Amino acid sequence: MTLQSPPITDEELDHARDTGGVELVNGHIVEKPVSIESSRVAARIVTLLQNYVDVAGGSSGVYGPDLGYRCFPEEPARFRKPDVSIVRRDRLAQLDPDLGFMPIPADLAVEVLSPTDFAYDVAAKIDEYLRNGFPLVWVVEPNTRTVVVHRADGSVTKLRDNDEITGESALPDFRCKVAEFFAQPPVKPT
Repeated sequence: MTLQSPPITDEELDHARDTGGVELVNGHIVEKPVSIESSRVAARIVTLLQNYVDVAGGSSGVYGPDLGYRCFPEEPARFRKPDVSIVRRDRLAQLDPDLGFMPIPADLAVEVLSPTDFAYDVAAKIDEYLRNGFPLVWVVEPNTRTVVVHRADGSVTKLRDNDEITGESALPDFRCKVAEFFAQPPVKPT
């Protein structure tokens, strides 16, 4: 006999939407693993992408880990919160900016791994993103200083420190060395 938890209430859904570090998966609130380093790297990527978008004329919205995406037809209440995401402005034009969840897939979703992430959970999330219209997913691994780029066409590319990463269709002119994602600010002498 399988025990099922009761369906999530609207109040619980609203609370989860506003709570950082959680997602709704298969009807359950799931905590997203984080570490000090994964949080720092995610913030660094947001900064790099936002700086690029600002200089390039604001062609896209750059979002951090607090924005939930609720665009999974097989489970309409499900939401995911990528650590970083990009949505092109032309796709945002018809949306109410006060919505609590993004109702359309991101053009780029970025997941920054922490030591407590399970490989099968990450693989399931990547597959879920790609099956539901997210054309580009970066999986960033701070411990190995690598980025694995997953595309909707099924192609996968692994990039290392000295490789250049591009924004592809999400941010066509964005490019930088992968090492920039992991750069530490210089320490000022005291």
